[in-house]
Amino acid sequence: MGSIGIGIIGGGYMGKAHAVAFQAVGAVFDTQLRPVCEMICTTTEDGARKKAKSLGFNRSTTDWLTLVRDPAVEAIVIACPQKFHREISLAAFAEGKPVLCEKPLGTGLEDVRAMVEAGEKSGLANMVGFNYIRTPASQLAREIIAAGEIGEITSFQGEHSEDFYSNPNTPASWRTKGRANGTMGDLAPHMVNAALALIGPIEQLVGDIHTFHPQRPDGGDTSSVTNDDYGHFLCRFSNGAMGNLTSSRIATGRKMGYTYQVYGTKGAIKFDQEDQNAVWLYDTAAKSNRQGFVKILSGPEHPDYQAFCQGPGHGTGYQDQIIIEAKDFLLAIETGAPIWPTFRDGLEVSRVIEAAWISHEEKRWVSLHEI
Repeated sequence: MGSIGIGIIGGGYMGKAHAVAFQAVGAVFDTQLRPVCEMICTTTEDGARKKAKSLGFNRSTTDWLTLVRDPAVEAIVIACPQKFHREISLAAFAEGKPVLCEKPLGTGLEDVRAMVEAGEKSGLANMVGFNYIRTPASQLAREIIAAGEIGEITSFQGEHSEDFYSNPNTPASWRTKGRANGTMGDLAPHMVNAALALIGPIEQLVGDIHTFHPQRPDGGDTSSVTNDDYGHFLCRFSNGAMGNLTSSRIATGRKMGYTYQVYGTKGAIKFDQEDQNAVWLYDTAAKSNRQGFVKILSGPEHPDYQAFCQGPGHGTGYQDQIIIEAKDFLLAIETGAPIWPTFRDGLEVSRVIEAAWISHEEKRWVSLHEI
């Protein structure tokens, strides 16, 4: 058992989540590598010092390059805006340090491809932060589908909807500026990642994207919204299954509407992140008077659950998904073997998002072979 110095760039919502995860992961999963929260980087000296104290880091800085080059920092977590992801990850790989980067990997395909190339050339562990698919329930769903328990997959319906911008009077912010921060950059990648993980590659799609509230209050004035509120697309998977994926930040009443339904020739599965400790399974082999969706509660026999709790039905939460992610990252570093989702897996998500934008702009079906 050895220690590994962790440096986190970004001290906001996700920076804190990763910090808490690396503080807890050793005890939860009894990892061979035990993280030491060595340094955190935020935008101001005073803010960085406060974050280091509150989140348990030994040191702080406002210069991400200082963090990346520090010899005590042996692995990098990127939890800052997408426009910095490419430069930071390339610098980290050049220093011989593995990287866990929040999604989406970059502001566009050029960024993401450069990051994938650098990561694979370095031979270092690289992972992208798709956490929702890591719930024990969704991992169980993935196992059921892969084992053929619900037969040949015919269709996938996925949605990631929230309501944080459903009120047109909600003020403008960084979230309303730049394509990468819109719904197709922020929420859609999670459901695309789920579709790829559960069903497989997407072959072609046709999509539509829209901004419902083009102006929002900004101080005493108004500000133009430069990204999207809503997007959806129909798709055909490489295995022949059909799909329908929707994403929205204006879905009134939805808080974490990450849901999917998978239909097969022998059964079906449905899942809702707002009830993240259960998956619903329909089995056509059941007697006709017993057929119906059965609720399966997460428990110790399901992936990654027992490390948190030995009692079935007690459940895991959002932060636990990040702890599972931290465990996977440490295992990738320890073993030297790629662990899903790597940067290349993140690239496949970005390719689908790019295809949806092209389809929207050119009003046509788009093959992923074009991207």
